[in-house]
Amino acid sequence: MSGPLSGIRVIDVSNVLAGPVAGQVLGDYGAEVIKIEHPHHLDGLRNLGKQIDGTGIWWKVISRNKKVVGLNIGCEEGQEVFRKLVGSCDVVIENFRPGTMEKWNLDFPSIASINNRVILLRITGFGQDGTYANRPAFGTLIEAMSGFAQSMGEANGPPVLPPLGLADSLAGISGALAVVMALYHRDRNGGSGLGQEIDLSILEPLVSIMSPQPSVYDKTGELPARMGNKSDLNAPRNLYRTRDGKWIAMSTSTTQIAERVMRCIGHGEVCDQEWFSSGQGRVERADLLDGLVAEWVAQRDRDQVIELFEEAQAAVGPVYSVAELMADPHAISRGIFQRVPDDELGSVLMPGLLFRMSQTPGEIRFAGKKPGSDTLSVLADIGVSEEDLVELRSIGVI
Repeated sequence: MSGPLSGIRVIDVSNVLAGPVAGQVLGDYGAEVIKIEHPHHLDGLRNLGKQIDGTGIWWKVISRNKKVVGLNIGCEEGQEVFRKLVGSCDVVIENFRPGTMEKWNLDFPSIASINNRVILLRITGFGQDGTYANRPAFGTLIEAMSGFAQSMGEANGPPVLPPLGLADSLAGISGALAVVMALYHRDRNGGSGLGQEIDLSILEPLVSIMSPQPSVYDKTGELPARMGNKSDLNAPRNLYRTRDGKWIAMSTSTTQIAERVMRCIGHGEVCDQEWFSSGQGRVERADLLDGLVAEWVAQRDRDQVIELFEEAQAAVGPVYSVAELMADPHAISRGIFQRVPDDELGSVLMPGLLFRMSQTPGEIRFAGKKPGSDTLSVLADIGVSEEDLVELRSIGVI
């Protein structure tokens, strides 16, 4: 294994998305991740999304770099095996409802008594405490309650949910970051040497990227309005349809770029207006600016629009489908997508690593595995005898 987390062992008993994403990120950067599934009720991630001959593609991607063990930790025999795993691990990831790990005597004080260096990442919809702590929650509910959906969509249209696991994925990446911070605190020179419990709700990372909307409301009483593809920070900023029926995205994050855009399309006269010199002034006249840009773009094909805007050093990009991005020369030259061999599907093309590290690069070693692929080898490695393995299998614990 390679990566900055090589030598770190992670036990992942989470299901579906937020917890598994955290485990995926840690595994990508070298951690040994052991995915625990109930032997008779497999992780719902296996059946999520598109299936190829009964094999889920989401599972192949999110469960990459993970050893797979079938173990029922809801029974006493399984809990005993799990405690042995805890003794040799650095991190445990779980996303059961609050109180579940306590019911099984696998809460933080219990597992810390076995291994005081262990870090327990607990992911729930609303956190381990608070009014809604015991509510079941999926990312969709969080995207609704966070204010995200309310701020998305056209000005006169309904709220809009993202068509992907945004809240869960953001929480998973946040969870991986929290684990690395806890490892640093534990292991740095002068660190505590002790693990800790991390309480991560899916709600709070999504709220964090909404900033400073709560701050604006607190000071002004103003709520963000749905603006479609426009922005309340700058204009022009939108998606524009080209003559050949395609779309481009354009953003003017500074006055200088806005001026380049307007001069490029032959409307430098607006740049001389007093209101043009501030983002707020341009936002208040977004319809005017958007109309001028849209008219100019509609008279040209996408490639010509991009070429002219790039010559003017304006920020522009095509609205791609996934297929177009996969064929883009930059995506190919950077290796943004990687093809990973797989014994079930032959190979799986999947997004690569989150970031590149010059000294400790991560790696995708294999795609998500079949159920129980590593049960015997992992449990034998922690000292479970062959006789006990036979017995555990016979009673359905593994």
